[in-house]
Amino acid sequence: MVRIKLPYGRRSIIVDIPEDRLNGVLISLAHKYTTLESEEDILKRALSKPIDTPRLRELVQGKEKIVVISSDHTRPVPSHVTMPLILGEIRELNPKVDIHILVATGFHRASTETELRDKYGNEIVDNEKIVIHDSRDEGSMVKVGILPSGGDLILNKLAVEADLLIAEGLIEPHFFAGFSGGSKSILPGIASHATVLANHCSEFIAHKRARTGVLKGNPIHEDMLYAAQKANLAFILNVVINANKKVINAFAGHSEKAHLKGCEFISEHVRVKAEPADIVITTNGGYPLDQNIYQSVKSMTAAEATCKDGGIIIVVSECIDGHGGDSFYSTFADADSVQEIQEIMDEIMLRNRNETLPDQWESQILARILLRYKVIMVSDAPKEIVENMHMKWAASVVEAIEMADEILGGLNKITIIPDGVSVIVQ
Repeated sequence: MVRIKLPYGRRSIIVDIPEDRLNGVLISLAHKYTTLESEEDILKRALSKPIDTPRLRELVQGKEKIVVISSDHTRPVPSHVTMPLILGEIRELNPKVDIHILVATGFHRASTETELRDKYGNEIVDNEKIVIHDSRDEGSMVKVGILPSGGDLILNKLAVEADLLIAEGLIEPHFFAGFSGGSKSILPGIASHATVLANHCSEFIAHKRARTGVLKGNPIHEDMLYAAQKANLAFILNVVINANKKVINAFAGHSEKAHLKGCEFISEHVRVKAEPADIVITTNGGYPLDQNIYQSVKSMTAAEATCKDGGIIIVVSECIDGHGGDSFYSTFADADSVQEIQEIMDEIMLRNRNETLPDQWESQILARILLRYKVIMVSDAPKEIVENMHMKWAASVVEAIEMADEILGGLNKITIIPDGVSVIVQ
């Protein structure tokens, strides 16, 4: 038996796989990356030697209104470590400046107070001005241009009117934007829902370059770069983390150039060779990324890249928030068969960017997967919700493997991706 640990919520699940059935284990080398530096030392080093910009403490001189964009509760950015260092740099030479922390929820729900305290710590929550972006609050938005794709670029007014705009973030593989971090803090982070819908249109989601680890020629990424330029995003601090959500490297400075350096670093450590199998087990990396089924589609795309046609993807994801999106859920719950899922896909592909519906992109990718594979979820999400979305539900990984064996017939080979959002499967 080969014993493998799978992240699940805030804990781990141990699974034993017979050696003769294990086809491969796809693990990001970033999870094995070691450094003698502490998280704080890594971040201080990045801030002290920014890429293609002056130090942050120099940029803030003479500024009156500064906005720091911060990832929301769905991203494991260690803001309790990064934010005090950013605020310290700002106030070192400009102690009386007006600072707002703008939580970049994108299209997600608002963070709760508990989630904010968990993310930033009590001192920041109690003493700093924190504003949670609401993509549907038109009164808090302003139009600043037209995206390369043709959609209106509408952004949070607080960020646009800032004298200096800064962002913290996380660089990791992203299933259609190429990588997270960088300009994603602006789009979708603090963009209007109309702008997000235009950028996440069916044409772009289906584009051959809108894939994990691809930036060049990716139309979604190109829109995001334009948005960051128009927003005057002046400085970023982006981190790379390991499986324990600890910082192993950081990149600060110019919003595009620092991000590219980070993407180059992570690309060297997260690209893994596909090990095709009839059964692929994946996870969404545990909390906070596996809070719902909506987010868990990301890890399914990693499994998709190494699962044989007609095979079975087993997703181990806690999903304490259930489905994660009413439109996303109803798209599948209202379909009676796989044939209707094909009809859903056909209908999505006929919509132009100005007709994009909320959560359509996640529905489009899940539909693509369900049309090629059967999906079994090991999850705390209610069984009824999972099955209404045309997936099977299992109470344990062992039960899921038994279900897969029964569906496929016989004992098939298994490939495991312990953290499906941390790898680029090629």
